[in-house]
Amino acid sequence: MGRPSATDAEVEQAAEQSGCDAFIRRLDNGYDTVVGSAGSHLSGGERQRIAIARAMLKNAPVVILDEATAYIDPENEALVQKAISALTVGKTLIVIAHRLSTIVGADNIVVVKDGTVHAQGTHKKLLETCPLYRDMWQAHIGAKDQM
Repeated sequence: MGRPSATDAEVEQAAEQSGCDAFIRRLDNGYDTVVGSAGSHLSGGERQRIAIARAMLKNAPVVILDEATAYIDPENEALVQKAISALTVGKTLIVIAHRLSTIVGADNIVVVKDGTVHAQGTHKKLLETCPLYRDMWQAHIGAKDQM
């Protein structure tokens, strides 16, 4: 769906780069499996990786990810992060995220509060200069420690 004219080889390459190939091959009919409306027969992490594979096929210069890892378990988060890294090489990436681990490596993080830009900078700079971001980071780390 990312590019209807894509060849089978291009689809399989995108699936490999996005971490989908292994689970697709385990499906009853492999790449010919019908997975239901909106991928209802797939896990959240599998659906996320399929969406990334589609975006890879589209090859847009700007990629916008809205809560790309919000509804997946920690095991799949690492796979999705790796797939996102492959997807965004040489592209502009805009990430909307509440899970701060998703954005720590960003060139520029924009902290929005009440619909207004509150601060912006790198993760390190924001930890040093933005109490709101620092509090959010501490809450994020605390939540991860309790898992």
